[in-house]
Amino acid sequence: MKKILVTFLAFAASGLLFAQNSSSAQSTGNVSLAEPDPTMIGRDSASQSLREVSVDRFELEGAWNATISPDYGMITARLHDGSPAAKEPVKDDADAPDSRVLGVKVEFFRRGVNSFFIKSARPIPIEGVTKTVSVWVVGRNMDHQLTLLVQDYYGHNFELYMGSLGFTGWKRMTVAVPPTPDGEHGIIQQSAYNGSKPGLRIVGFRIDCNPMLARGTYYIYFDDLRAVTDLYDIENRDEDDMRDDW
Repeated sequence: MKKILVTFLAFAASGLLFAQNSSSAQSTGNVSLAEPDPTMIGRDSASQSLREVSVDRFELEGAWNATISPDYGMITARLHDGSPAAKEPVKDDADAPDSRVLGVKVEFFRRGVNSFFIKSARPIPIEGVTKTVSVWVVGRNMDHQLTLLVQDYYGHNFELYMGSLGFTGWKRMTVAVPPTPDGEHGIIQQSAYNGSKPGLRIVGFRIDCNPMLARGTYYIYFDDLRAVTDLYDIENRDEDDMRDDW
């Protein structure tokens, strides 16, 4: 009887200690269920070298194209002068031109279930293993849905939901890139069997319209597409090591 009582007390004490540790982690901010932490995603290697890099600043005319089904409306994309006031430049890249934003104007013919696309003229590669992708957006407080379109190492297409556009003014929208569970499924960003090349490519964005709000004229603006990427393998590659891309 005494042995049973001692065993029960030991289990109870261990459960209480686990609960306290979990509660402490949440209260100190070490555990977050609301926002992805890029430093904790895909943390299966001994070291990481995370860097925030600029993917595109929307400064070049004709670099992005906007399309919509002609049955639902007309669409126009052009650059405008402007910039989010709260935006901070990427470290060591503050002198690059950054005075314009991409504006997209949609003129709906009628309400309905429809989508429109903003795509780069060419998929934009990101070196390393991408953890998160962010972009500044003006959504004009319309409850349309923004989705990021990407390609992985093998050219397979994936969609990453970024959130609702139901907000006023500029907002930085961020999405985490989920790691592959086994190296064969999901978004694969690197492989030891097929040479070396950038693992993730940005294709563009899709906006799924709220059918009750898809009427009249709608404006949306984009600026400062960035990524947090792990450059450990690239930065620690020996200078005399050959590249497997021939």
